Amino acid sequence: MTKFVLIGAGSLQFGTGMLGDIFSSPSLSDAEIILHDINETAAKRVLAIAQQHIESKHYRHQVRVEPDLGRALQGAEFIVISIEVGDRFKLWDLDWKLPQQYGVTQIFGENGGAGGLFHALRIIPPILDICGKVMEMAPTATVFNFSNPMSRICTAVHRKFPNLKFIGMCHEVASLERHLPPMLGVARSDIHYRAGGLNHFSVLTEVTYCKSGKSALEDVMAAAPDYFRRLVGYSELLSASQLTGKIVDTEGWMAIDTSHVDTLREWSDRFLFREMIRKFGALPITSDSHFGEYIQWAHDCADHRGILDFYQYYRESLSHREARIREGVHERAVPIIEAILTGTAYEEAAVNIPNGGFIADLPPWMVVEVPAMIDAAGIHGLAVEVPSGIRGLLTNQIGVHDLTVQAVLEKSREMAVQALLVDPVITVSRGLTDLVDHMIAVQSPYLDYLS
Repeated sequence: MTKFVLIGAGSLQFGTGMLGDIFSSPSLSDAEIILHDINETAAKRVLAIAQQHIESKHYRHQVRVEPDLGRALQGAEFIVISIEVGDRFKLWDLDWKLPQQYGVTQIFGENGGAGGLFHALRIIPPILDICGKVMEMAPTATVFNFSNPMSRICTAVHRKFPNLKFIGMCHEVASLERHLPPMLGVARSDIHYRAGGLNHFSVLTEVTYCKSGKSALEDVMAAAPDYFRRLVGYSELLSASQLTGKIVDTEGWMAIDTSHVDTLREWSDRFLFREMIRKFGALPITSDSHFGEYIQWAHDCADHRGILDFYQYYRESLSHREARIREGVHERAVPIIEAILTGTAYEEAAVNIPNGGFIADLPPWMVVEVPAMIDAAGIHGLAVEVPSGIRGLLTNQIGVHDLTVQAVLEKSREMAVQALLVDPVITVSRGLTDLVDHMIAVQSPYLDYLS
């Protein structure tokens, strides 16, 4: 019997989603699944949904809630973390909008820039606490992290717990996989692709036609402008949802139904994406503006209406999410677990692991997002050749990641200020210390350790 622990399981999006993935796996048909959440009531709500599903399907899985983290982790083989602290959107609003009052322009404010820093400073400490307990109770377990800011979290965990098997997972690469087949006019099974970079800051590095072995990268880049300029963006989805009440799930590998959308702005959501194609000859794996969180000039050319509409649409889509279990592969942790358990090797499109020479010019301690071979021995990253211009953008993040991690580990307000000052997105210096102090005050108690 394989023992899973889902930390943050009270979230309907994460809890029911991971359960659906586990229930759909023949290799995990008798798994023991422990639900843990600091909100025990929310975890019990997910438990009730799970038990109803198990009974209706006559499954053999055992699912229970365990509020004590140590007891939950004891003997665990696989652990999945997806947590946030506090009121997610209230704090996100502060991360994004408060720095603007100090002259800091940014996009989204979730993973990069000033907002990404404060998000990281807030969430890394509880994840380190979880990992410390894992090392005590289940030191051989494999841990999957789905929380953001992915790269900074994973870099911090590996610096403090270098022997922990800790892997960051993100389904953003699905955005790329969804678009490549129609761009090339072939079936998904007829192409093989790889991408690499940092989480939410990764680009396509190679595409091959499987039958001929010929590179398809030039074909992709030739087709990309006409293809993406005609795609529906979040502004159109938001407008259509307000008229029709229809909310479309935009995440994952599946095609998106946009038949209810009857308006289109060219390059909607993708102004920055267009610049990356034109100026760098590179295709980001995310086709919206998340890429711009890491780039100092992105605010100048991004589709700001699309950014604001995405934020509103995302909040509304979560509030409309149906509380049910949908079986199938929605996240990539379960396929990795299956390969480890069965020894059936395969190539996974994207994992977040310490750089072991997988991307040139980045240090070995920095967590990168690269493809990997998965087998019974675990996860083995694969090297990708990132274009030199993109490597230049990636190297701008080295100091940001280093100082963010050190600010947490040393509980240093001064290093938090330095992390802002080395960030290429930050173009001002006056007031940054006041900004950090202000954020510590308004995000108490989560940042109290810095004061």
